[in-house]
Amino acid sequence: MQAAPLSGGFANTATQSAHAFRSVMEAMARPGTIQDIEGASPPAPLSPAAGAVLLTLCDTETPVYLAGEMDCDAVRSWLSFHTGAPFVGPAQCMFAVGIWDALGPLSIYPIGTSEYPDRSTTLIVDSAGLSASGAKLKGPGIKDYAALFLPELEAFQANNLLFPLGLDFIFTKGSELAALPRSTQISRLDSKAGAQVGAS
Repeated sequence: MQAAPLSGGFANTATQSAHAFRSVMEAMARPGTIQDIEGASPPAPLSPAAGAVLLTLCDTETPVYLAGEMDCDAVRSWLSFHTGAPFVGPAQCMFAVGIWDALGPLSIYPIGTSEYPDRSTTLIVDSAGLSASGAKLKGPGIKDYAALFLPELEAFQANNLLFPLGLDFIFTKGSELAALPRSTQISRLDSKAGAQVGAS
């Protein structure tokens, strides 16, 4: 059953938004870790985790781009009611949400400027598989290395080369999320390293 526009938001806004914000910040500070995020019941096809991220980070001054099947009346009405975020095209957005195949190519999104590197897009990639496998992550917030399943490697490696410019990513599935800041270095995880990560 799909949520109506007036329902599905945080029942206790102060407490749940604080918990959700902490989950997002923890995911960004520790790339590759999988965090729980709860409190939102958005309409399909938006996952609860993606809905909670949008409720937490979006307001009337954060333009949102809905990609592919996310751009539907149910999601637009729900997000408008709960956040007031304006809907724009990919070249003007601060946040973009969709499945990976609908979000590309990455070159359509703002990556910031040398004066304002923060004026870039954060992509919320919904329905991504969240597991410690596939890609090896190194960089700020990672003690040795972390692992995270990514839909591909090359696009994220190219994005990292743009640092301090570039895009940031939040991956969501169900009530979980993980993040990949632009500062994270990505390589292919070998099977031995994957086994070590899975055992830790």
